[in-house]
Order: sequence, then structure tokens, then C-alpha cells
Amino acid sequence: MPRKRSSSRPAKAADIRTVAALAKVSIATVSRTVNGSPAVSERLSKRVWQAIEQLNYFPNTHARSLVSGRSRLFGIIVENITNPFFPELIQSFEEVAVANGYEILVSSSNSDPAVLTTCVRRMIERKVEGVAVLTFGEEESVLDQLDQLAQHSIPLVLAEFKLHDEKSSTILLDYTTGIRAAVEHLAALGHSKIGFLAGPHTLHSAITRENDFRAAMSALALPIHPEWIIECDHTLKGGVGGFERLQKLAKRPTAIVCSNDMTAIGVLRAAYMAGLRVPHDLSVIGLDDIAFAEYTLPPLTTIRMSRVDLARAAFEALRLQAEAEPGAKTQREFLVSTTLVVRGSTAAPPQNH
Repeated sequence: MPRKRSSSRPAKAADIRTVAALAKVSIATVSRTVNGSPAVSERLSKRVWQAIEQLNYFPNTHARSLVSGRSRLFGIIVENITNPFFPELIQSFEEVAVANGYEILVSSSNSDPAVLTTCVRRMIERKVEGVAVLTFGEEESVLDQLDQLAQHSIPLVLAEFKLHDEKSSTILLDYTTGIRAAVEHLAALGHSKIGFLAGPHTLHSAITRENDFRAAMSALALPIHPEWIIECDHTLKGGVGGFERLQKLAKRPTAIVCSNDMTAIGVLRAAYMAGLRVPHDLSVIGLDDIAFAEYTLPPLTTIRMSRVDLARAAFEALRLQAEAEPGAKTQREFLVSTTLVVRGSTAAPPQNH
């Protein structure tokens, strides 16, 4: 039997006056409470929030920003949303931002300077209070656009890149520790023939990782074979291509360190298709420790760069700048380190090598 449609109208959405009436306070007190004013006592604040919850009231954040002059909105621009590392980073950044009363605006540059320019303009138009540009090396191609943020007095935090502006901060990424640990791990297993699939040389971070690999090999007196160091593009397809280039060589490495996990996962697939067993025939190490790395076959040994630590550092850099008193000195550099996570994709080299 068909159900009769209810003739009753939906309840009218609560507004600030309804909240004030239920809490038995003034509209101004509700407004101050919602905006976090210290002028409201704990007792009154508790009553207001209880009324808000009871009425399922949603404060008008746009109106609040107009009154307070603050958007409490931070922007985050990442390099490539298709790489799982970046959605995980965005999630961590949003969690810490929301916990501290901020919202976020997300953009992806797609490794295109023209798109990055549009992203920066969008941030300015939305009147963000700070922008985390976590594109890991693309910044140099859009310095003029980043300068626009400075001209609008918008705090900025960059990964591995420094701007000479009092409102810009830098996250320093210690790849050295993790990459050195990876090479030491392979050497301890008996590997001396180690290759490296690098990231695109258009990225400062990719060049840094490659240089750290070379330094780690030299520190352990291991031979560096230039033909075993191949520039890829930080994608699954790039990892497959890099592996295939190594396979065409007369002499090949017994272990491969990759500039990121996507490259390493591409190598795992290509090795399987070539009939090689990882780690018995070839050891593979990635970098990032994306969530998926734990579930590859075999589970990927990788250099962990904590998205949580990176997100916290980026948020804290922006918060300190956004909330600082005029002329106050704030911390300008934040360090995020790396560690090796050993799983199943590394073992001793084959006996015939």
C-alpha cells in the first residue's frame, strides 16, 4: 500500500536568534562564542554550544569572516592528485586544520606551471590566510606568481624551497637519513650492484634524492654505475620504463632504489612480467611509504616520509604566520626526516651474481 506523503512542513532551520533564545543569552553572546571570543565565560559558552547542538544550528562561516575580517581558510597546492601520496597528505593537512578551527582549499598543479599559476590566483581570490605549496620543486618556474602571494601579505610555506620574504617559511626534508639507511640495508644484505630510478630533473626534490643516493653509495665505497641511474617521471609507467631500460643492459643491478613508491610499484610489476622474483632475483626499495606500499606483493621496503609530520609542519608554519602579532618574529624553517621501513621486497642478491 503506498505511503501517504506527510502534510507537515519541514521544521524551519534554526538561526542565531533561536540559539540565543534557547540558551537564554544575547545574540551578541552567541556570536562571540561561535567566533571563539575570550570575553565569553566558560559557563555561558557551554550553554550556547549545548543550544547549538540541540538545534542542529550551522553558523554562517562566510558572515563570520566578514565580521571578523578573517577567513580561517588555508590553501594547499599539491603536485599531482593521482599520486596516492598527495591525497594522503591532503587528508592529514585537513585533519590538523579542522582540529584547530581552520578550513582548507585544495588545488593540484598537475605538474604544469600554467595550472600552478591559476591555483595561486584562486587562493588570492578566495582570501586564504596562508598557502602551503607542496609541489616539491616546481616553485622556481612560477616565482612571479608566488611573489603575488607575498604582495597580498599572504603567508606561504614551501617544501625544500626558500623565498626571501618575511612571510614565507620552508619545510626542510631530510632525505639523506632515509636514503643512506636504504643503501646501508642493501649493502648489509650483500648487494654492491645497486641502481637508482630517479624522478624528473625538473623537480628539485628529485635531484636532491638522486644526489643523496650518490653520496650514500660513495660513503660506503660502493661503485656508482652511471648507466644504472635513470631519470623517470615518478609514475607507475615510468617505473616500468626504467626497469625495461635496465634489462636491456649487458650488466644489470641486483637491487634498485626508486625515487618514489609509484616508480617502485611499477618496477615490481615489470619484474613480475619479465619472470623475475622479487626479492630473490631483484631487491626493490621505494620512497614515500604510501598506504598501498604495505599491500603490494611482496610488501614494499620503502623510505618513509611521514605525511602526518609534513602536514603538521606545513599547518604550523602557516598558523604561526597568520596568528602572529605585527612585526613578531616566527619560526621560518621546519624539519621533516625520513626513515627506512623494511618489508618483503629486499633480500640477499642471487648466488650467481
